[in-house]
Amino acid sequence: MDPQQDPYAYCSSLTRDQWAWEFLRRNPDYRADYRRFIRLWQVLESEYGTPPQRDFARWKRDPRAYGPLPGERELGNPSGELCLGEDDRVLIECWMGAKWGFYKFPLDPERPDPPTPGELSWRPPPATEPRPVNDPYRLDIAFDLSLPLPPQLESAKIRLVSRAAELRRAGLPAPMHVSSQHVRWTHMLRLLDAEAAGEPIEDVDAESLREARAMTRDGYLEILRLGDAGTG
Repeated sequence: MDPQQDPYAYCSSLTRDQWAWEFLRRNPDYRADYRRFIRLWQVLESEYGTPPQRDFARWKRDPRAYGPLPGERELGNPSGELCLGEDDRVLIECWMGAKWGFYKFPLDPERPDPPTPGELSWRPPPATEPRPVNDPYRLDIAFDLSLPLPPQLESAKIRLVSRAAELRRAGLPAPMHVSSQHVRWTHMLRLLDAEAAGEPIEDVDAESLREARAMTRDGYLEILRLGDAGTG
């Protein structure tokens, strides 16, 4: 990229799934996990080969090919659906995906470009507890299954949009899709990178930096609850 250009210009076109990745790849724990994972993976490949020449029979008999990662024996089952293999064991790449919320092969956090849709498939975000009846973010909508659904769905969509507008007028955050957040999230990425580089952070940005750190820990999964631009 031309050094005269804004290195964060690419953020303006990120999809919801790519935004989640941008925060996850800045998580120090994920970065450490990836380093441990890829070192182990490279050792296994040096011993058993790479596809299509890989000796899968010997690979599958090696206990190192199964999770958890070295140093995390106490974490036998990460949160998230596991893809069980033989003897109910979980292949190390699947185990790591379950820990961090994706299905595909773990990606290098140092890669320069955002992953394509074919490279990273997110697991459904964790279920949340129902909000209390008096919670401002709760909206109960009833459907009559004896009547046609399309007009009821359209009416429900209008109510949801109207309720979100009410929340914003009341000063409560109510993002409806990713495009409404990209300026704020881009600023967060800048702060995270500045902190990682040892650059001083202005006092005015202290709260934004705390939010950005939270996004790398588990907030990136909350992004997956939002719609991409144009999806509402």
